[in-house]
Parts: sequence; C-alpha cells; structure tokens
Amino acid sequence: MTLQKEFEQYADDVKKVKTRPTDQELLDLYGLYKQAVVGDINIDKPGITDLKGKAKWDAWNSRKGMSKDDAMTAYIALAKEIINKYGM
Repeated sequence: MTLQKEFEQYADDVKKVKTRPTDQELLDLYGLYKQAVVGDINIDKPGITDLKGKAKWDAWNSRKGMSKDDAMTAYIALAKEIINKYGM
C-alpha cells in the first residue's frame, strides 16, 4: 500500500473511533492532516474572538516546514495510536 493510500485509509478510520479523542489529539490530527494535504499554512491567523479557529491555525502552523510525506507518516502513527486507545 502506498503512503498516500495508507494515509487516506487512516484518515477515514480515525473518524470511526468509539470515543471522541481529546481536544489536543484532535488538534494534532488536524495540523498533521492539513500539512500533509495542503502543505505550509496559507491562511491568515483568525481574530482573537475565534478561539476554535485560532487553535486550529496554531496546530497547523506548528507543522510549518514539515514535508508532506513526513506529515503523512506522523499522521498515520498518531491515528494508529488513537485507534488503539479508543477502539473502533
């Protein structure tokens, strides 16, 4: 299975866990996913009143400079960990 296919499979599977992951786990997944799919952040930082948007922006921005392949690999590792922790 190619890295891209494995990434897509885990991106789908991690949505099916029995229990909702922690906010930090979700932010980590989000940041890695966006880095893997889009690359370096390309949007402006949300305003101070948009706390959820700012947290997501920070999670993505923290991955700046990471290659798409490295982001996919890290995403797969985190998704496996979350699936093992919460079950499917």
